[in-house]
Amino acid sequence: MNYTYEQLHSFAKKIFMAIGHNEELATGAADVLISADLRGVDSHGIARLKGYVRLWEVERINAQPDIKIVHETPSTATIDADAALGLIAGPKAMQVAIDKAKQVGTGWVSVKNSNHYGIAGFHSMMALEEDMIGISMTNASPLVAPTFGKERMLGTNPISVAIPTLNETPFIADMATTTAANGKLEVLQRKKLDAPLGWVQDQEGHPTTNANGVKEGGALLPLGGDREHASHKGYILGSIVDIFSAVLSGANYGPWVPPFVSFIDPVANPVGEGLGHFFGAMRVDAFRPKEEFLQHMDQWVARFRETEAVDADNPVQIPGDFERGMEAERSKNGIPVLQAVLDDLKELGDKFEVEL
Repeated sequence: MNYTYEQLHSFAKKIFMAIGHNEELATGAADVLISADLRGVDSHGIARLKGYVRLWEVERINAQPDIKIVHETPSTATIDADAALGLIAGPKAMQVAIDKAKQVGTGWVSVKNSNHYGIAGFHSMMALEEDMIGISMTNASPLVAPTFGKERMLGTNPISVAIPTLNETPFIADMATTTAANGKLEVLQRKKLDAPLGWVQDQEGHPTTNANGVKEGGALLPLGGDREHASHKGYILGSIVDIFSAVLSGANYGPWVPPFVSFIDPVANPVGEGLGHFFGAMRVDAFRPKEEFLQHMDQWVARFRETEAVDADNPVQIPGDFERGMEAERSKNGIPVLQAVLDDLKELGDKFEVEL
């Protein structure tokens, strides 16, 4: 069944208010959450709402947080999110990075004591409104085994970079550092489908197509899938995100990251506070005249679009094209919601007396 952006946004906002957020915070959280559905990233949209409520129920979400800067320089800051929804803490921290960039050219903000922050691209794209380059990354539930390992040590640890243009569509990279995000597995589980080979290993470290492999003690695989396909590079990228997001901020890192998923219990002896994020904003005129840069970005995008394709029916795309296409299509025709997700939403609606 398809729903409009407004229907899903209104439902999410009311649920966030039902668990104690004021209208402003609930609206901001719903903005981030439903943007994922609109852009075709179903794994991080309305399907995640039940998970946020579950974290609130076990007192891991603070609905009335005092989000504050605990350390800063003219170009940097560390923020304590006070156990806020990452959907709320993320945009606030990114705005701090943008404000610092306005003043001194670049802004860099690390965040601790936060929670799952939705799609990385929402936060990096905030910088585009100021013709700045935006960077966003976060660590996440420990579900990923490092190359040659069996233990779950890292999260899917996404990286997003948004780069403005003059007339062409912006360059928007938004990617997990694993072959696939856990949310993609959840979608396969709901559809009762197998996972592609290279996404998951079982409890003994062997490749498997079982979409429930991680729940059954296995692990997600770093980008590349195995050593022969350069999984060590995905492992390195995920490690960089973990260190920038958490070791730098004072959040939990590696296997100590408090999990979003329900099938893993938090580690008893944390090494930091909550999970962490890292944001950057760069004024392009801190490097060269803005108009000059934007014109050359237009040329970069246009030339890559002209790349001779292997198959004429599959032209070369610019990062962000798929999501832009999905946003246009879903704005017109609505957002599809799987029955399993609708069942979860009905359960939430019944619990909090909110109708979808």
